[in-house]
Amino acid sequence: MGPVTVARLDARFAALKSQGRAGLVTFVTAGDPDPATSQAILDGLPAAGADVIELGMPFTDPMADGPAIQAASLRALKAGQTMVKTLAMVRAFRAKDADTPIVLMGYYNPIFSYGRERFLADAVEAGVDGLIVVDLPPEEDDELCLPALEAGLAFIRLATPTTDDKRLPKVLANTSGFVYYVSITGVTGTATPDPKRVAAAVGRIKAHTELPVAVGFGVKTAEQARELATASDAVVVGSALVGAVANSLDSAGKATDTTADDVHTLVRSLAEGIHSAPAGAAA
Repeated sequence: MGPVTVARLDARFAALKSQGRAGLVTFVTAGDPDPATSQAILDGLPAAGADVIELGMPFTDPMADGPAIQAASLRALKAGQTMVKTLAMVRAFRAKDADTPIVLMGYYNPIFSYGRERFLADAVEAGVDGLIVVDLPPEEDDELCLPALEAGLAFIRLATPTTDDKRLPKVLANTSGFVYYVSITGVTGTATPDPKRVAAAVGRIKAHTELPVAVGFGVKTAEQARELATASDAVVVGSALVGAVANSLDSAGKATDTTADDVHTLVRSLAEGIHSAPAGAAA
């Protein structure tokens, strides 16, 4: 099944290109706020308009993430989320959806604790398409990136405003699936990206790679998503969706009847924003 996984990402971006539009990449934390609600959120994302799904692997110390995603990780861990349960979520999703790519995103520690070889085998078997591991630089590709590629998983790398032309080829060397451009410096969900700067940065990245470029960090509204869609192949939204989960919880911090619906409503709004954008880098 290995190579099929990268093909799923490639097929999705090729379809978006043929439609002349950018994609919507949605990030949610596995197990937040509880396993059943999290599964309902995940299962409903494609119908709401998600083209690619990033599923966060909860971790006790998510240093690159802002307060919203940190809180989501802690809620999930408190509700008993484990790597076994995260992979089971993907497996359950795959039973209903064979086409929407799923990328697991997070930190190396939970993967290392699970066991690298076991993790790669189980991730492929569950139907995972790729990995974003934010604390493994290109200098450590032997640790996970190369074994992941060998197993048939895309390894998606982050580029930032501080990634210069000298550094970029190293960042892109073993990247596959897409490049995730972090449009602002700092932690997730704490500032708003500038579309003009983003367009220039995406152009610079595209001078070095054929891969699609997805832009994220700081996108909260349909209008922001629309603006960034003209400058990229996909727009990533995470903190806003995790915030929708948090805002739906009751006073005890538990899910309510509206939790999954609130997330899906926001996804629909973001998707409409992207669909209304004039064709940009994706065309």
